[in-house]
Amino acid sequence: MSEDDSGRLSAVFRRLIANTGPISLMHYMGEANARYYDSRDPFGHAGDFVTAPEISQMFGELIGLWLADMWIRAGREEPVHYVELGPGRGTLARDALRAARRYGLEPRAHLVESSTALKDIQQVTIPGAFWHHDLSTVPMEGPVLLVANEFLDALPVRQLVMTAQGWRERMVGLSGDRFVPVAGAQPMDAALPEARRAAAEGTIIETCPGAAAVMYEVAGRLVAQGGAALFIDYGSDEVYTGSTLQAVREHRKVDPFLAPGEADLTAHVDFATLATIGQSRGAKWLGTVEQGRWLRELGIEARADALSEFAPQHADAIRSARDRLIGEGQMGALFKVMGFAAPSWPDGVGF
Repeated sequence: MSEDDSGRLSAVFRRLIANTGPISLMHYMGEANARYYDSRDPFGHAGDFVTAPEISQMFGELIGLWLADMWIRAGREEPVHYVELGPGRGTLARDALRAARRYGLEPRAHLVESSTALKDIQQVTIPGAFWHHDLSTVPMEGPVLLVANEFLDALPVRQLVMTAQGWRERMVGLSGDRFVPVAGAQPMDAALPEARRAAAEGTIIETCPGAAAVMYEVAGRLVAQGGAALFIDYGSDEVYTGSTLQAVREHRKVDPFLAPGEADLTAHVDFATLATIGQSRGAKWLGTVEQGRWLRELGIEARADALSEFAPQHADAIRSARDRLIGEGQMGALFKVMGFAAPSWPDGVGF
């Protein structure tokens, strides 16, 4: 997207706020990310951020092996569907499907993607895949093997803030020409569970209705069709307070209110709440663990050694990628892996 496009989105927001008052943070984040993702490939060193599949093929390979292991132990039911939410460039799907194929798992690939720019890249990476705007058109028969890597964090969040007058929705208003967070006028106490209503002034509670809806639908699919799901993202497995909204552009954190549509807006995933939602539909929660621990359990260190032996000229790069994926100070602890399965399916390795 050009700077002019970003300027137009900013102008739209400014006119809207001037005419009708502040807009919700959820509206602001949703519109900004829709514009951002639809117009570009934001991944990789030349983009705005690097995701785990782009760091190393080992990440996608181990996911493919995990899915194959689950499917084999569940009885190899056909037809079986590989479903990925927000598949980026298709790198994870390519690596996972290649690894799974070695064990006889050759599912139909279904990619849920709304970005025109990324869909064009995926069509080259995963020829023969089926594309969907959302989960509603994914087949209803046959087990689903679903992966969502760094998908939930980009869904728009809703924030409530405790003011002297009680709970209010956090909105986006204008201070001069600049976008700023402000408290809305409508009382929102009823939107919170009673146990969370008592809080100090200034406390912020963040929710993600979109993530909750996705989890609800995926869990229902697993119960009805069989299958397993992995949600991999940065976030917390405990309920938290405070704003986690952030923006990344050209691999640096920037002000999320500066240029809507020009940076990737994200927020931490509330894994604790999502685990409860999934279980409420009868799906089996396998656990939520740190990414580093999960990848170690799946054998990433042995895989890195084998790759280094096969291609010694790349050994340093392979070790560096391994450390980035599992290191405590890097992605290993901040990123979590949450697993779900159909009630009759086996428990998963790594949880």
